[in-house]
Amino acid sequence: MKKSLFVSILMLLIGGFFASSVVADDTLVRFRGGIGDLPVSNVAGIVNPDGTFPDVTRNIVRGVEPAGQIWVISALTADVKVDGQIHVDGRGLLLGGGNGIGSNANARVFATLICEAAAPFSEHSTNGAGVALAPNGDFQIEDVLVPPPPANCDSPMLLIRNSEPNPGWFAAGIPKLD
Repeated sequence: MKKSLFVSILMLLIGGFFASSVVADDTLVRFRGGIGDLPVSNVAGIVNPDGTFPDVTRNIVRGVEPAGQIWVISALTADVKVDGQIHVDGRGLLLGGGNGIGSNANARVFATLICEAAAPFSEHSTNGAGVALAPNGDFQIEDVLVPPPPANCDSPMLLIRNSEPNPGWFAAGIPKLD
């Protein structure tokens, strides 16, 4: 009797393990870690008499303009499900330059997933009204991407963007490719 009960419990636990792995299998893409925004990716030429550079390349990522100032982020995790549900947990998204360095600039942020490596790019975004950054730059986004992402996201790029009026990118997620 005890052996039969033990086998039944063991089978139930094993079945629960496999069922939970099937449920967890609905993840489209994950991101672990983040990179802050440097608005300029290249400066070439000699300095003009007015102090400007003749050839400045803005750090445009998949068609999305950068924020106007340097931003840093200390941590980022994000999970995107195949149905477009997204959970983002960000820590320490703060200005990395200018007079407001170390502040959140009273910013609100939203997330955009782009799956194409080359143009034309399709943006799949959370609500553009965004969520407020805490004073220390922490934020959480629980939303659904619109439009829903494609079934395959072979070149995932997650951008954390400033809400209107200028939705430039503040940070990018680092894809977890395993």
